[in-house]
Amino acid sequence: MIDTGSSLREGARLRTEARRLLGGARVTHLALTHPHFDHVFGAAAFAGVEVFGAVGLDAVLTHDREELRADAVRGGLAPGEAAEAADILVPPRHHVSGEWTLDLGGGLQVLLANVGPGHTAYDLAVLVPGSPGSPEIVFCGDLVEESGEPQAGPDAVPAHWPTALDRLLELGGEDALYVPGHGAVVDAAFVRAQRDALARRFGVS
Repeated sequence: MIDTGSSLREGARLRTEARRLLGGARVTHLALTHPHFDHVFGAAAFAGVEVFGAVGLDAVLTHDREELRADAVRGGLAPGEAAEAADILVPPRHHVSGEWTLDLGGGLQVLLANVGPGHTAYDLAVLVPGSPGSPEIVFCGDLVEESGEPQAGPDAVPAHWPTALDRLLELGGEDALYVPGHGAVVDAAFVRAQRDALARRFGVS
């Protein structure tokens, strides 16, 4: 599973849907792409899973819970739901500093890559290899957004964001599919165009 939604209720819905897609099997591994409430607040719904995140993500989720709760309320989550999710927030147990090849069994290996900083200081991407005749899939977190202009909050690292997108493109290549944190699946040309737009926006190369 990659990210868990913005509340325990949403996490439970995603867990149920994942179990249906898996033919009744449960989720065993969870990757958190970055420390924003709309990506991590459902994590507690996945009890017993192995949780992965970029190095340093655990400290944010442990020590900045009040700010995450407040941000969730500002984002429209009911105060009670935000407080509940923040209280039982699950930090990653496995800390990815470079790349981590994860064996999921059945011949499937995925690559976890710490490609940030960019959207935050703790951006993790997940590369799922393609089967014969199918493209690789890169889960980008909010390093890439299709539904609107990428959001750069106070925890963004704009000077390094274009470089993080260069790394995504190196991982996936021209034929991969790229899954944004928000919006529809895109191709390499979209990621490259967004990379160039961010470079112009922040005045970096």
